[in-house]
Amino acid sequence: MADTGAARQEIALLLRRLTVELDAVGQRFAGMHGLGRTDVRALVTIMDAARRGELLTAGALGSAVELSSASVTALLDRLERVGHVHRVRDDDDRRRVVLELSESAMAAGAQFFGGLNRDLTAAMAGYDDAELAVVRRFLEDMTGVITRHARGGPPEA
Repeated sequence: MADTGAARQEIALLLRRLTVELDAVGQRFAGMHGLGRTDVRALVTIMDAARRGELLTAGALGSAVELSSASVTALLDRLERVGHVHRVRDDDDRRRVVLELSESAMAAGAQFFGGLNRDLTAAMAGYDDAELAVVRRFLEDMTGVITRHARGGPPEA
């Protein structure tokens, strides 16, 4: 039987390598569009909320990307100036302002990340549904651990 401790360590190293490479892809996109790392994080956060059918406010965005209210305002001003984000009144509560990605921002993301998404999906073709379920659970668990560390929270025992 293989040394499971060594196997887990190797998987942790592979996961770290994956995150470095994904970060490089994000940095390349940011550079091509004159964006900073936090700008890209904000755009992805807004896009993910929209995919879930959720409306995102500036305050919720600030919590998600860990920025102060003043920093979020500056970030949104910058993203709005370049045409990536729109602040719009919530149809249900006109006092509330929500964030929307522009069509041009969605098109730029689709153009840049579309090929990566197709290649990732193709690479999954050799996995059956049960294997994909394990991979999904693994990635969700690892994302939780990484998020806790990114937010400075205590690691779980």
